[in-house]
Amino acid sequence: MPKRIDIESILIIGAGPIVIGQACEFDYSGTQATRSLKEEGYRVILVNSNPATIMTDPDLADATYIEPITVEYVTAILEKEKPDAILPTVGGQTALNMAMDLHKQGVLEKYNVQLIGAQVGAIEKAEDREQFKEAMDAVGINTAQGGFVHSWPDAEALLNEMQFPIIIRPSFTLGGTGGSVAYNHEEYQNLVENGLNASPITEVLIEESLLGWKEFELEVIRDRADNAIIICSIENIDPMGIHTGDSVTVAPALTLTDKEFQKMRNWAIQCLRVIGVETGGSNVQFAVNPENGRMIIIEMNPRVSRSSALASKATGYPIAKVAAKLAVGYTLDELTNDITGKTLAAFEPTIDYIVTKIPRFDFEKFPSASGHLGVQMQSVGEVMSIGRTFRESLQKAFRSLEVGLDGLEPKPPAEGDPDVSRARSLDMSALRYGTAFRLLKVRQAFLEGQSVEDIFNVTKIDPWFLQQIQQLIMLNDVETLQATSLRELKLNGFSDRQIGQLTSRTESDIRTNRKKENVLPSYKVVDTCAAEFVAKTPYCYSTYDEENEIRPLKGKKAIILGGGPNRIGQGIEFDYCCVQAVFGLQDLGYKTIMVNCNPETVSTDFDLVDRLYFEPVTYEDVLNIVEFEKPDGVLVQFGGQTPLKIANALADSGVIVIGTCPESIDLAEDREKFGKILDELNITCPQYGTGKTIDEVVDVAENIGFPILARPSYVLGGRAMEIVYSKEQLIDYIARSADVTEGHPILIDEFLEDAFEFDVDALCDGKMVHIGAIMQHIEEAGIHSGDSACVLPPYRITTEAVDEIIRITRALSLRLNVIGLINLQFAYKDGQVYVLEVNPRASRTVPFVSKATNVPLARIAAQLAAGAKLCDFKLKSWDNNHHVAVKEAVLPFNKFPEESIFLSPEMKSTGEVMGISETFGQSFRRASISAGNEIPSSGTVFISVNDADKLNVIPIARDLYEIGFDILATSGTAQELRQNGIPADSIFKVGEGRPNVVDGIKNDEINLVINTPLGPQSRYDEEAIGRACIQKSIMAITTLSGAEAAVRAIRLTNQTIQVRSIQEYHH
Repeated sequence: MPKRIDIESILIIGAGPIVIGQACEFDYSGTQATRSLKEEGYRVILVNSNPATIMTDPDLADATYIEPITVEYVTAILEKEKPDAILPTVGGQTALNMAMDLHKQGVLEKYNVQLIGAQVGAIEKAEDREQFKEAMDAVGINTAQGGFVHSWPDAEALLNEMQFPIIIRPSFTLGGTGGSVAYNHEEYQNLVENGLNASPITEVLIEESLLGWKEFELEVIRDRADNAIIICSIENIDPMGIHTGDSVTVAPALTLTDKEFQKMRNWAIQCLRVIGVETGGSNVQFAVNPENGRMIIIEMNPRVSRSSALASKATGYPIAKVAAKLAVGYTLDELTNDITGKTLAAFEPTIDYIVTKIPRFDFEKFPSASGHLGVQMQSVGEVMSIGRTFRESLQKAFRSLEVGLDGLEPKPPAEGDPDVSRARSLDMSALRYGTAFRLLKVRQAFLEGQSVEDIFNVTKIDPWFLQQIQQLIMLNDVETLQATSLRELKLNGFSDRQIGQLTSRTESDIRTNRKKENVLPSYKVVDTCAAEFVAKTPYCYSTYDEENEIRPLKGKKAIILGGGPNRIGQGIEFDYCCVQAVFGLQDLGYKTIMVNCNPETVSTDFDLVDRLYFEPVTYEDVLNIVEFEKPDGVLVQFGGQTPLKIANALADSGVIVIGTCPESIDLAEDREKFGKILDELNITCPQYGTGKTIDEVVDVAENIGFPILARPSYVLGGRAMEIVYSKEQLIDYIARSADVTEGHPILIDEFLEDAFEFDVDALCDGKMVHIGAIMQHIEEAGIHSGDSACVLPPYRITTEAVDEIIRITRALSLRLNVIGLINLQFAYKDGQVYVLEVNPRASRTVPFVSKATNVPLARIAAQLAAGAKLCDFKLKSWDNNHHVAVKEAVLPFNKFPEESIFLSPEMKSTGEVMGISETFGQSFRRASISAGNEIPSSGTVFISVNDADKLNVIPIARDLYEIGFDILATSGTAQELRQNGIPADSIFKVGEGRPNVVDGIKNDEINLVINTPLGPQSRYDEEAIGRACIQKSIMAITTLSGAEAAVRAIRLTNQTIQVRSIQEYHH
């Protein structure tokens, strides 16, 4: 059927902020769908609260709303835009749940809007585990034994017919939140109750444990003429019991017999029919019992999912794009396959390589996490790699992770290795549990003499994978090495560094040797058809056989290095900058080449650049590509730390790095040299010093005066940083971080308590400087800038201070000879402006600033790097907008419930949201709602503040009382408030008596918490309060500036919601 002409405009619902379980794969699918529908001439309206996305760029959709994805705000958009249809399948679980809420509340009917791509009935059948089970049973597809419960008595009754262990899965939650495994009766009750709380419809599925079964997924596409094709099969190396997002997976599935695969295929297609998914991509998950071959279907997602992004990148088939076309009435046999240009989209992709995906974890950020993987997703990112064999692809994936591994082998303990967690010996007793580096433990077990069978019995990892790992170990042995050719080692994925370590030579020796023997990589094309047709879109990977399938691009060209896997501290913001850099270079007529290994991103989309190399972003792999392509320049400033780590080595090897030179980027990191520049330019920074021994450190600290900020000298994202208030605490800090700081100096900085903090993003072309924006943080100094909310334009600052900030920004940009972007952080206290940090590269605030001011900073920066000048761009000043934008951080504490919720200099957030409106209060309100903090409009507020805050909390408490809140406080705070004429009841702290404040939160008697940290002695209280707030989703505010902003937001509760698109704000 040709496309529908009865609809003209379509609303796409985005996925909101990046959280664990839902990352930037939905930026990639949303961007593809938006482009795909605009191509067909539809008016596309988009809502998404996440500014760090390409899909919210003002020139992509016709109307872009950066608003909370809630019924109230989406309804306001529907009322204003009056779209004919909503496409809810490219925004993850967020969009599906939103569509269901709009349906249930009668909004779709009221505005006469239809869903396309997935109907309500199909979503319900697929998402509601009870209906799904019934539907599968009706057509004879096996599912796990078990049943549904809505209360504890129901759950108890089920025990008669089931044996432990038992899996508990709440309905309608994301990334397995609330899921768990119970091994005995006592845990069972607790876990069931947690599950019922986590599910928005208080429903939990209790089912037989499938621990140790093999897990598979099929990515399927179906159209309204009932054509169905399998895009890709994916096999999890880790058996059932570990969330598929946390498993190492391979595509295509490698250990199924043909018969099993056909059965799985038939069931998957039948499942789509029974559920009623009329069009689009779905993901169907299966489990197979290795002992008897019993196969069951676990679940299906009637939407584009994380696995769809992987399947899309693994095969080259643009799932989201095709799904969007099918949703508007096309059938598969009417669409061409974009990669070949000759075949139809109805052809099933065939692949002649192996793809491996490995998740990236950040457990060191959450000391309370056990590091054991389970049915609830905990990874923060992933890498994918492509090789001709499983062995090659696995080794490439390990070196893509950026955790200091050069392949499938642990890092050798280096002298004074900064990251001790890598040098720790592997805990072999934990082999039976899923952990982040379980395959390294498997390797170790082989070295300790265990057999394939022994390891299979403990891990239940299929023997085929274990044999492959065993083969790698055999190659990795000094005797075998002499006999093995270099080419053979390279075909097995060994990096030059690995080979160098084995033969006690340097990486560059091996490289020179390799070139002498003419062992060079050949590049193959991902073409969906195993090289049967010529691919139009050059999407490549390297291997070491003889034949090259591509030639270097002709014309002027540049390479952009991507950001690698997402992690806390380096996320989608940097991918956004890389994509913008591509647009910028294309504006100047360059051919663009992207190197990246993250399958979730827009930067690795098949049609973004002129050529995509899906390769690890390491010195060796990048240099191979540079030597093959010989580009006019390489851009390293846009992908966060990943490309910067290798920038110097590349420059030393003769690579032309364009933009700010690597020496200037390093200069800003070197305290001594940088200190001299600051003196020379008459710029103040907090006092600082360094020490290697306890005595030195204590001396430095006492000279500067407490409080101080202590940190090791080479950390990222603020790891192991602490604010220290006394000599005793300092000695304790040194003792605790000794393992991290071994042999490295500790840096001590004066800590500016109660200072206001500012962030500036600017552009420089070597002669002129353009201020992109000045933002003010809501939280005071001492909280990592990535975790604090920030406001543009600033809300409390003198003209003199702004002038000084601008003077310093200009002076430093020119002195460091910046060509492109620079980010500076300032503190302001007692009339003095201090420089805290300078980064001459893209920062994580660039997307937010670009959306708020309508100036595409990264796009312009890439052009400056290629020689353009600022005067060519006619940029308007950043401060003449008539709106206020607020960026708020999204924190993953619900996945790590034991973690302290107090923010610190160490970054913990996974994503960000933006609120935009005419006023500060309204923007903060929208940003808070988007970040998942429900702002109550009335009820009871609990206040407990430290002595320094007692006086300043009085006006806040008075405002809340006047708005109509009842006030509860700890005895000291309550007394202060009453003396100032504010009625307040007192309540026990934890440990003073019952009922205490935590009981109050758990009994729903408290609606808002304002609790500023009081130092170590009351840490216990605060953590108990914090945990209770997370369980009950109550907003817990931990700074007074945050409380002031919340009061402004509460005042605006009853204002009618008015929405404007980004395009309207800027024109």
